[in-house]
Amino acid sequence: MKFQHFKGWIYLLPAILFLGAFMVYPLIDVFIYSVEEGYNFASQTYSGVGGFNFSYVLHDPYFLQALKNTFLLVIITVPTSTLLALLISVGLSSIKPLRSLYQTIYFLPYVTNTLAVGLVFMILFKKTAYSDGLVNLLINWFGGSSVDFIDGPYWAKLFVLCFYTIWIVLPFKILLLTSAISSVDQSYYNAARVDGTSRFRIFTRITLPMISPTLFYLIVTGFIGAFKAYSDAVALFGTDLNASGMNTIVGYVYDMLYGDSGGYPSYASAAAVILFAIVLTITCINLLISRKYTHY
Repeated sequence: MKFQHFKGWIYLLPAILFLGAFMVYPLIDVFIYSVEEGYNFASQTYSGVGGFNFSYVLHDPYFLQALKNTFLLVIITVPTSTLLALLISVGLSSIKPLRSLYQTIYFLPYVTNTLAVGLVFMILFKKTAYSDGLVNLLINWFGGSSVDFIDGPYWAKLFVLCFYTIWIVLPFKILLLTSAISSVDQSYYNAARVDGTSRFRIFTRITLPMISPTLFYLIVTGFIGAFKAYSDAVALFGTDLNASGMNTIVGYVYDMLYGDSGGYPSYASAAAVILFAIVLTITCINLLISRKYTHY
């Protein structure tokens, strides 16, 4: 029996070494950097240990703006994309002819390059010397005035970023939810129809409980993914996100390391630890809620 346990550890050893080298060690290193005050990147020295880096980051207007942008992005995109994916998946599941074709069409944005999609969105929304963009043409056609969604007011840029993020994450959620709905035992639906149960009650009493593990998985991973957003903003507004006011927490960490204000690993590590704490807290809350509402 002991030999069997030893064999199990042998099989796990490559994964443990990989996780330790590329996840555990960097995480510990980030925590160490975050408390080293006055860190000098060139000489690899620091003047003391304390919480000054966290104080600096939490009082930095660029970080506060990035924090605001990230929270708004999370609050808007995660519930919206999950609800839309659920509605579309239910619709796809009720369609028999050409279902595979529709699923393929909805999945296409997921396999398309993120920057390529960003360029398309810029063409649709950005005002230029030659055109106001297709979206503005539609707005003008309905009697509205043109809006610069890329270089204009904050609400317009936030709308484009949220719309773009939802467009990117929607296909994956549709794929998983469609698969979850199709895997529900049809005998439950047949029994409900025999009893004359309405479609809405079938959806709330059978479909939702049966797909709740997949639904909560998408919600948890959606929160984590939205908090790590960076490439979406770069694809729309360029690399100088502080100038456009659309930076995210991950973008702030990158700027502190490699941007124009780069060379401050201690500040970047402090911001990364704050992000880690936020994501961990929200993930734990989601897991506690899922215990009550998820049916396995």
